[in-house]
Amino acid sequence: MLPPAAAIWLDSPMREIADGILQLTFPMPLGLDHVHCYLLRRPSGGWLLVDTGLGTTDWEERWANVVESLDAPIERILITHYHPDHVGGAGDAQHATGAEVLQGAHDHAMMLDIWANDDYTRRAYDLFRAHGVPESVAGEIFANIEGLRPLIRYVRDVTPLEPGDLVDGWEVLRFGGHADGHIALLRGDILVGGDNLLMEITPNIGFSVGGDPDPLGTYFATLARIEALAPRLVLPGHGPVVEDSVARCRETVAHHDERLRRTLAALDRAEPRSGYEVSLTLWDYELAPIHRRFAVQEAVAHLERLVLDGRARRISADSGVVTYTAV
Repeated sequence: MLPPAAAIWLDSPMREIADGILQLTFPMPLGLDHVHCYLLRRPSGGWLLVDTGLGTTDWEERWANVVESLDAPIERILITHYHPDHVGGAGDAQHATGAEVLQGAHDHAMMLDIWANDDYTRRAYDLFRAHGVPESVAGEIFANIEGLRPLIRYVRDVTPLEPGDLVDGWEVLRFGGHADGHIALLRGDILVGGDNLLMEITPNIGFSVGGDPDPLGTYFATLARIEALAPRLVLPGHGPVVEDSVARCRETVAHHDERLRRTLAALDRAEPRSGYEVSLTLWDYELAPIHRRFAVQEAVAHLERLVLDGRARRISADSGVVTYTAV
């Protein structure tokens, strides 16, 4: 995780990326100020919409403007992953278009566990407290998350997708790390990548409730797969299009290798430290609650990778608090 990228100023919220591929950019009131969605031309002549941004109070006007600007209807909506800025407007877009919604089966199950489950906030709060987050800070973090709920209008009844499925000639791939069930679309040398590979920032790789116990290890495997595929273009959820995917994969691996080195340097052998304490060392400046959440999750993900590498030790106290030491 790096500080948010500068605003992406476009002449229009919609632009052509390649023949039959449009990039649709929506503003966001979060740390990142925008999210990209994509419109892919279908064999029928209509459009497949990939991701939807957050839900909005003016959703009818937003989607009416999008539909009116197109030469054919949006016939299908595909969600890459359950994070609010990608799935939040799915219900709005479906209401506006009547389109079928497709989502990875694993991702959809996780989405329902998180956004449709009343005890998610309690479970996530307990996880953060177990990793040393003070009660007052955890309260701020989860007040922020609860504030997002009205903007997350997901769809319960979807067409589930599995890796290897074809959607209008695009192959469905599953890439973990940023989100366990995150899917992407590959056709020829173009990858509609969601948040798997970004140019000006790196996607948050965070330890989460009920999720992958080694998200960073999984993300390294995702980067290796993308590097092997070497797509000419990666269409990201944020920031500029990735035009040299191999180089960016290697840069991102180097970034996390350096983060692992700094995480290990934040530990010693005598004084156990919590994930929260390590996050304060790695990001030693004031962060808004949403970014402190990302910082803690990413610190724990790096600590767990160090444990699996044999370079750190996890200590689980009877109190339920988890700490780490260097080996």
